[in-house]
Amino acid sequence: MERPTARLEAIGEKIRFLFSLRDSARDKALRLSRESIRYSSNSIRAAHRRELELAQELLTSAHALVSEMVEAVTDQESLRYTGFIHDAQKECAEASITLALVAGRPIPDPDELGVSYAAYLNGLGEAAGEMRRHLLDILRAGEVERCEELLQDMDDIYSLLVTIDFPDALTGGLRRTTDMVRGVLERTRGDLTLSLRQRDLERKLEAFGKDALSAKKKPRSR
Repeated sequence: MERPTARLEAIGEKIRFLFSLRDSARDKALRLSRESIRYSSNSIRAAHRRELELAQELLTSAHALVSEMVEAVTDQESLRYTGFIHDAQKECAEASITLALVAGRPIPDPDELGVSYAAYLNGLGEAAGEMRRHLLDILRAGEVERCEELLQDMDDIYSLLVTIDFPDALTGGLRRTTDMVRGVLERTRGDLTLSLRQRDLERKLEAFGKDALSAKKKPRSR
């Protein structure tokens, strides 16, 4: 009679083999995730410096790493929705959207980027936050019309995010991102409004000063 535990070694060998494959896939995907996030972050920094060609090159590298990462876990269903996979896709989406907004190009579709919808939406929200920084930079340069366009872009993003009313388990914690966007949008609108009013006041004071100086120079009639 066969002992009840006679098959344990074969079972254990099968489990060890499958875990070994999963562990190798995880290690590879984790490394690719870290590398892609680094490229995405550098792309965003280049976009803020308006080095658009460099930003695109870095973004292309990030996309390639994300695709390789997804490929590495294709046969490992339990790894496809882990945090580091989501984070890498989110950062890549954020960099892609940030570059598009800075360059004045259409925002890319998540299917074009090859990222999950949850990662895309959170990346979209983070990109709105990056637009505050970009808007303040160009506001200092006096590009007021462009600032108003970027503020509208941020408002459009927020208007979309508030319609995605689903549990965080599905959206990857989108509620927190949406709350962040609302706060950033309100502060940015306030900063831009204050700057425009200040600029308008300075123009009026300058015009008043010129008028006063002109009146002072006019000869008095006898």
